[in-house]
Amino acid sequence: MSASPDLPAAWPRLAVDLADPATLAAQLARPDTLAVFGFGVSTHEVPVDPRWLRVPLQPLDAPRLEVWRAAGPVAHGFDDGIAHADDGGLQFGAMELVEDDGGILAASERAYARLEAFRRRSGFPHLLRVWNYLDAITEGDGDGERYRQFCIGRVRGLGAVDTATLPAATAIGTKPGANDGRRVLQVYWLAARQAGTPLENPRQTSAWRYPREYGPQSPSFARAMLPPAPAPLPLLLSGTASIVGHASRHVESLAAQLDETLANLHSLLGAARAQRPALAAQFDASSRLKVYVRDAEDADAVARLLDLRLGAEVPRVLLQADVCRRELRVEIEGMHGL
Repeated sequence: MSASPDLPAAWPRLAVDLADPATLAAQLARPDTLAVFGFGVSTHEVPVDPRWLRVPLQPLDAPRLEVWRAAGPVAHGFDDGIAHADDGGLQFGAMELVEDDGGILAASERAYARLEAFRRRSGFPHLLRVWNYLDAITEGDGDGERYRQFCIGRVRGLGAVDTATLPAATAIGTKPGANDGRRVLQVYWLAARQAGTPLENPRQTSAWRYPREYGPQSPSFARAMLPPAPAPLPLLLSGTASIVGHASRHVESLAAQLDETLANLHSLLGAARAQRPALAAQFDASSRLKVYVRDAEDADAVARLLDLRLGAEVPRVLLQADVCRRELRVEIEGMHGL
């Protein structure tokens, strides 16, 4: 592994920037680069570097890289198919699994069992944030829906789940054909030596308490993660949509769904500020938002509405993706207070 668990714990630091894709080589050449993400299809040569990950979601605005920078210098490598990088205080990890005959349930179980084993031996035992991208997330009916199957596999792989330590998370669907016809589960994460504080949204039922109507296994994530104090890390916001309690709202209105989503995000900012009053009360230039839009034709309307609601100064990327409920047209995640 790149860092020994016997090293003294260091307070992690994280800066996140959006950069021109033409600067990829320069970003990877920096000693403090923890991870770099590209989006969509690219004809450029793919670098063999564990810090580089292409997310198979097509951008709906100007293509940009998402760059994570740590305190540095960063060590990196591969371990049993897991790409990883760390600076001694903060760790990036990623893996991709092609689905076999067991489908998404078996793939998610394998992925999370490997993640758990890696977490235990890596010296970074505390998951702060996890991203999950899978093909055709809402395909299938009833309990056979792929997202419900993913949730079952995730918990089987995790084993005993302590809801008091669940990380913030996103689960989003990639469009058919995004992985050359294969069905690929992509999982990446941010972990630390110190634990953060999971946060819930007063406006929403905790995902892990969802009733049976949403599947045999409730989703296993916290609505947000407040990083360990006094680490200079942003608030980590899970994928958030137009859900109040546990029910989807405003099925017929994109604008109303976006407003409800923003109300949920601002409620989470309030929950975080109750513990960290210095955190900005509104999204601003320190924020970084990912906006997932189901239908590409909605992209311009979403961009205009976000400019009106938040201002153009809030950095964001728009990506075409399927939300985990068929009736929801937009989902937003982010980091705040960088």
